[in-house]
Amino acid sequence: MTSNQASASAAAQRPVGFTNHDHDKCVKTALAAAEERCSKGGLRLTPVRRKVLELLLQEHRALGAYALLDLLKDAGFGSQPPVAYRALDFLTEHGFVHKIERLNAFVACSHPGQDHSPAFMICRLCDAVVEAQSSPAKGTLGDAAKAAGFQIEKTVVEAEGVCPECVGKADA
Repeated sequence: MTSNQASASAAAQRPVGFTNHDHDKCVKTALAAAEERCSKGGLRLTPVRRKVLELLLQEHRALGAYALLDLLKDAGFGSQPPVAYRALDFLTEHGFVHKIERLNAFVACSHPGQDHSPAFMICRLCDAVVEAQSSPAKGTLGDAAKAAGFQIEKTVVEAEGVCPECVGKADA
């Protein structure tokens, strides 16, 4: 592997939400990728599903179903809970979003279409959420599973802490 390939690989592993980046490009690229994946996979990215995904991509933080429902209503979509829940079910089932259990909320997937074990870093002050990749089979959990004869098929890690933007506020 060349040094450029190693740098690109390391950058692909870095979480995006806590760093400065071209956010408009980030959202547009993710939406285009979702549309392409749906087209190739014979999936329907309906206007409501697309809008929910767009809202989650714009936030870089987890949103609950009712917060999404309010945003959908403001955008001219239905205001009944099934509208948001059906869209979230589809997006979760197909790997476009993840549910953050600690917050009972949803966040856009940073690696849609890739088989991965997400690890979420959740800021306890602003609720920003960043997705990183984890390797549970290589760490302490993997060692414990191996010792127990257990084969890990899926993990989700949720870590709570303070993001770079809020670190100065944490002591206040």
